[in-house]
Amino acid sequence: MEIAKMIDHTLLKQDASTEAIVKLCEEAKEFHFASVCVNPGFVPVAAKELKGSDVKVCTVVGFPLGATLPESKAYEAKLAIKAGATEVDMVLNDSMAKEHNYDYIEKEVRLVKKACKKVLLKVILETCLLSDDEIVECSKACVRGGADYVKTSTGFSKGGATTHAVELMRKAVGPNIGVKASGGIHSKEEAQSMIDAGASRIGASCGVAIVKGE
Repeated sequence: MEIAKMIDHTLLKQDASTEAIVKLCEEAKEFHFASVCVNPGFVPVAAKELKGSDVKVCTVVGFPLGATLPESKAYEAKLAIKAGATEVDMVLNDSMAKEHNYDYIEKEVRLVKKACKKVLLKVILETCLLSDDEIVECSKACVRGGADYVKTSTGFSKGGATTHAVELMRKAVGPNIGVKASGGIHSKEEAQSMIDAGASRIGASCGVAIVKGE
């Protein structure tokens, strides 16, 4: 698959401007990225800019800490979809992951997936905070909850995607669930290494540089 079609072209900075989001969408249309990934407040802008294109509108919920109530995440997802989001990336509760409360994780994923209905749901594990066993067990809990993808990172913690985490997640979820590598991927070589490890989607703010091989 062409690498551009695997990229979620991302801008989640706290001080992102409307102008920057519009530019993000223009680049996504030009290079035929899989989606743009923006904060919920910019979903209406992205939906308007991408109308009629082949680019999806992805947003984040419970971002970046994942510490909000499951009901809040579900409601946030519902509102974002109503505003035009066609993919949702939710952050799971890493405190519950560290406490090995995988039933909690499964239930919160199921609640958000119910709100998403047929809209694609990716669940973000902050893998830099988790042990290998925790990554595996969280990934399995996400699948039981109905996740369509598991994702490595928010990009807002102390580390991002690693090929090791991607390999663990791919092995845990099997061949039919997506794995998104996100956080600190800046070059075509780094993106390809994640794909070789098992990633089926790449989250990056450097999408243009990646496809141009810069």
